[in-house]
Amino acid sequence: MNFSNRLETLSAAELGQAVKSGQISPAETVDYFAQRIEKRNPGLNAFVYTKFEEARKAAKTLETRLAHGEDPGPFAGVPFGLKDFLPSKKGWTNSHGGVRALIRQDPFDSEFCRAMEAAGGIAVGKTNAPAFAFRGTCDNKLYGPTSTPFALGYNSGGSSGGSAAAVADGLVPIAEGSDGGGSIRIPAAWCGIFGFKASVGTIPSVCRPDAWAATHPYCFNGGLTRTVEDSAILLNYMARHDPRDPLSLPRTEADYTKHLNRSLKGWRIGYTPDFGVFPTEPEITETVERAVLRFAESGAVVEPVSFSFRHCAVELAECWCRSICADTAIELELWRREGLDLVRDHRDELPDGFVYWNQQIARGGIMDYYDFNCIRTELYDALQTAFEDFDLIVSPTTACLPVRNRIDGNTMGPPSICGIETEPLIGFCQTFFANFTGHPAASLPAGLSQSGLPIGMQLIGRRFCDADLLAAAACFERIQPWKALYEIPYSRTLPDSPLQK
Repeated sequence: MNFSNRLETLSAAELGQAVKSGQISPAETVDYFAQRIEKRNPGLNAFVYTKFEEARKAAKTLETRLAHGEDPGPFAGVPFGLKDFLPSKKGWTNSHGGVRALIRQDPFDSEFCRAMEAAGGIAVGKTNAPAFAFRGTCDNKLYGPTSTPFALGYNSGGSSGGSAAAVADGLVPIAEGSDGGGSIRIPAAWCGIFGFKASVGTIPSVCRPDAWAATHPYCFNGGLTRTVEDSAILLNYMARHDPRDPLSLPRTEADYTKHLNRSLKGWRIGYTPDFGVFPTEPEITETVERAVLRFAESGAVVEPVSFSFRHCAVELAECWCRSICADTAIELELWRREGLDLVRDHRDELPDGFVYWNQQIARGGIMDYYDFNCIRTELYDALQTAFEDFDLIVSPTTACLPVRNRIDGNTMGPPSICGIETEPLIGFCQTFFANFTGHPAASLPAGLSQSGLPIGMQLIGRRFCDADLLAAAACFERIQPWKALYEIPYSRTLPDSPLQK
């Protein structure tokens, strides 16, 4: 291959190997992707700021290491994006998802950034996210919405939507995601890429002064990639025991990539189109059902799995909204005590739904926390019961196709699907159950709609069986490769505005 062009078609592992073999230099790689970002980002709105000069300095340092015979790692010279939400690279800044009053300098590196740099990667900028990562779409009052590269003017999904769009459009081969309700998997579905969320305890989450701040629901750091292999390599660098995280587990897998060629012969896979509660667009159900049946080509048995919950989808989604705001309401109060009253003095920077749910949680009582834990227990028991009979549970990732971006910084999901009411912040996503329970989960491309929009298929595995989930995803990637999907956005010229006129 001529490495002077089409670098965007390479996976992170392929690009890293090209750099290590001397076919292209780290500096050339950074320059190539910097030019691509400068050309295409104005129409996509994936990156909110870039640090190309800093990246070029890192590339020069990497070139010196290579010249001395060092092996920087499998992602040598690979440019990557960081999510503009929580701190992710010391000395850079974050806006907490597009809240101007909260722009602060990052005091430390995220687990993703630490892992990527240990693997030889080079950070090039921060990607867009919604305020407080509090929705399944990507939009905010400061930076505006991000589009899926498959249809400009339609949302990329959230909350890690800037990262997903950047990877899908070839602006970088890999980018950071965080997942508290599906924030890696939802944008992976709407951008036609692979998004993996690990089991609770696999990747450390060190929070202070509250060590349990990321546990209700479970929130995860991770990445978005175009291939399962890239995610497995990333997990090799992110999975570790950290005694400062009270839920951190000992590392049990030496190399997750060794599981990618496993057969699924004899596996029992349970398929649900809706978990018994989610209204889902028929085209999504039909596409995912065709896709899941292809697992039989690897010797797996695919059967329906049913669930029976006492609550409807709206009630379950509202439970997620309340649980997330148990943390954000505390954040708002702590800032208020420091003299920053966001709701009073910066109300125009915050989305209405965020303010509403924080007010609801502030007015709640102790029994609201009890009710949340009971609902969470019901979901946990349902999944654990299903795994007594199945090795894998498969569903659609989202219940609807990507929605149109709004111009007011407040893009949300639909208020109804198939004539049935939905909760518009997260209720159109079949993802947040795995955040209540801590099971590993992933989204991979199942196909395209008739209108050319991506449709994602969600895989949920047994707790602490991350290698099994990656093996299943890699098996499907072999059966139904999705690499050709990226030729669609790659061949498209992007306009200067992320919004359709």
